[in-house]
Amino acid sequence: MPSLQSVISCLSDYDPTALPVDQANRIIGEVVEPVRGIEQLPIRSALDRVLAEDIVSSIDVPAHDNSAMDGYAFRSEALAAAQTDMVELEVIGSVFAGGAGALAPTAVQAVRIMTGAVMPAGCDTVVPQEFVETVADGARIRFAADCVRAGDNRRLRGEDLARGQAALPAGRIVQPADLGLLASLGIAEVRVRRRLRVAFFSTGDELRSIGEPLEAGCVYDSNRYTLHGMLRRMNVELLDMGVVRDDPEALETAFRTACESADAVITSGGVSVGEADYTKQIMASLGDVTFWKIAMRPGRPMAFGRIGSGEGREGRDSALLFGLPGNPVAVMVTFYHFVRAALHRLMGASVPSLPLLQVRSAQAIRKKPGRTEYQRGILGRATDGKWEVRITGQQGSGVLRSMSEANCFIVLGHEQDSVKAGDPVEVMLFDGLV
Repeated sequence: MPSLQSVISCLSDYDPTALPVDQANRIIGEVVEPVRGIEQLPIRSALDRVLAEDIVSSIDVPAHDNSAMDGYAFRSEALAAAQTDMVELEVIGSVFAGGAGALAPTAVQAVRIMTGAVMPAGCDTVVPQEFVETVADGARIRFAADCVRAGDNRRLRGEDLARGQAALPAGRIVQPADLGLLASLGIAEVRVRRRLRVAFFSTGDELRSIGEPLEAGCVYDSNRYTLHGMLRRMNVELLDMGVVRDDPEALETAFRTACESADAVITSGGVSVGEADYTKQIMASLGDVTFWKIAMRPGRPMAFGRIGSGEGREGRDSALLFGLPGNPVAVMVTFYHFVRAALHRLMGASVPSLPLLQVRSAQAIRKKPGRTEYQRGILGRATDGKWEVRITGQQGSGVLRSMSEANCFIVLGHEQDSVKAGDPVEVMLFDGLV
């Protein structure tokens, strides 16, 4: 695993006091490598886990050409041979799903067929039953020649998956549809990456946990609860270490315990310049850590690196460190735009970046070039039916309500200037992110 300092030393334009968002993510991406642990699970237990190897189909799905609907199977040459605008065929039998009939109709014959049933030999087309008129007490059928085309309503063998075809790639987070896909291949168990262990705690003498009395100058710790929620959505094992006071011994003990217990450690608070606490000192003393002022709003201060205790067992004595700001909104913004992608990489998951959608701004938004801003927005339909977004109100990094009310980020790029009402802006939907 490359060291943080070796990665940074290769960057000619690296400036920890004004680091662009994109560059911070590139640095993190080069340092983080996936965990190696693998386990085998029944497919029902594999939901939201990361596949450790490619899944290759050992069979054709479907195994035979079959009917896509209830109707009548016939040879498409009957369409070309029709003397009028109507086709009339003799019905020689029926075939149902789950069976393989021996019927082999000629060009002037048809077979009654049900959805999913194997296509009779020589048949390549199915006319839906609602287009058909039965005559001679069902012994014959008639239908308009232009109501169906050759090959209609037939599912081909291997159309879903062919034998030897890649079904699911390694690194995929297993989704509900994937469970069905695996079952359709007859696969009962899959190999997945082990779950990440993530420790997190808040720092600060002013913080109180829920249930404790709130003295003057103190606030309840909300960050651990938002971190808990965001991490739970990522299906990791959690170690909530509570609130750690600004005491060197307590902080060092917390960091060492976290290193020995987890793959990643997330803290909130104590990383801003000039803060009167010991968090940064302890972080720096325990490993390869850098402290950034990221060119973004909210969430400017952040620490990143790898820390170790030197006392871990089974070689697990170090962990990735993400030191996030203390303000509640800044914690969430930095988590979503740095930590989330890093944890996906650490768990071996291949997750594409969320798309940015361009919509109309309902109002003017002030913005200075030279930093990326993540305004909290509400996306909806305007009276003219077009999509537009408005900010949630006050955008301060301590206004947690702005995240609760929003359904998207308004992403204003590094070089972007102020926005006028009606201008296009890019938004990142919370759906899929949170």
